Amino acid sequence: MRRTRRTLVTLLGRARRRDGETGYEEATYRFPDGVTDRSAFFGLALARHLGPDEVVILGTAGSQWSVLMESLAAGGDGDEEERIELMSAEECGSVGQPLLDRLSPLLSRALDADVRPVLIPAATGETDQYSILEAIDQAVVGNGELHFDLTHGFRHLGMVGLLSSFMLERVRPLAVEGLWYGAFDMRASGAVPVLRLDGLVRVRRWLDALNRFDATGDYGVFAPLLKEDGVPEDKAKCLEDAAFFERTLNVRDAAQKISTFLPELDGALAGASGLFRHRLKERLHWAQAEPLSERQRQLAHRYLDRGDFVRAAMFGWEACVSRLCEEQGVSTLAFSEERQRVLVRFKEEVEGPRRRGFESLNALRNALAHGTRPGWRRIQAALRTPNELSSELQSAMRRFFE
Repeated sequence: MRRTRRTLVTLLGRARRRDGETGYEEATYRFPDGVTDRSAFFGLALARHLGPDEVVILGTAGSQWSVLMESLAAGGDGDEEERIELMSAEECGSVGQPLLDRLSPLLSRALDADVRPVLIPAATGETDQYSILEAIDQAVVGNGELHFDLTHGFRHLGMVGLLSSFMLERVRPLAVEGLWYGAFDMRASGAVPVLRLDGLVRVRRWLDALNRFDATGDYGVFAPLLKEDGVPEDKAKCLEDAAFFERTLNVRDAAQKISTFLPELDGALAGASGLFRHRLKERLHWAQAEPLSERQRQLAHRYLDRGDFVRAAMFGWEACVSRLCEEQGVSTLAFSEERQRVLVRFKEEVEGPRRRGFESLNALRNALAHGTRPGWRRIQAALRTPNELSSELQSAMRRFFE
């Protein structure tokens, strides 16, 4: 079976000055698996280590393109002519993308991959930083697996590279599988350690999942991250099931699924999941509330906070009905005869703020769920703006529950 297409993006820096000459100092790089590779350019050692299908080489007008050519593609027909032209352009700071495009076939043959050298600005200003992100987005044409070399003498370019890797994973069918850094200043016993910063990818994925959950309420976004860090698949799937049940207003089964999962958060979790364990527990805390009406009330406020007014109104009204049933000691099951009798008695016998809060929630629920124009002017007014609607929903629940 053919493996996933692999893309490497690497940064080409300025050369170090050594013994009065301009050139990259060769170093032996030791990868995490113990394999070593001696090279003047870490990006080339990384390319040999990964065997990518495509390589995007990013460099500024001050990067040592000619030294790269000499190191990588020397000996081929036309190599010397291209290298001399590059050296001349570098001296006057006029390296342009058309010249780099002519290098692509030579570099591709040398690395046995589709190699694209891309000229980028120095990213000294905000506009340049956006330009680099756009250039990377256009240069990376493949899908599948992405590896990024963050090694560069200019530390801010490594930061831009890190952001671009996150951007590509979010907007393209690419998965960041490796963030690599050749730690030249950490040399020990003659070897340069190669660091993998993949944990940053997993932290970013958790942050993205938290943002998506806070916007949608979908617990399922956490399941793949938890499984990756060793949570049993059946336990992680409980969150996907809970999301489904909650969206169908089945609060009992949603809470039961969450309660089945929650013991996984009582102990330490591996990887980035451990870093966000308490944040996740906070978002699942409502499932432990008692009784049912309190769970529904908390969900109503959570959906109100994220601007989901339809679910806020529906959970709020269900919370009121459940509370009335609990006060009368009858079943809270929907459509039960006892529940219907409780509603009838409440409407016939209760007056005051609590009754008005209940009726407001009912009117808002009907208007939002069915798209019908409410008869009450106050409810009509509440539907004019998000702030007015949010205020009316909060006020209605407060009147009923207080």
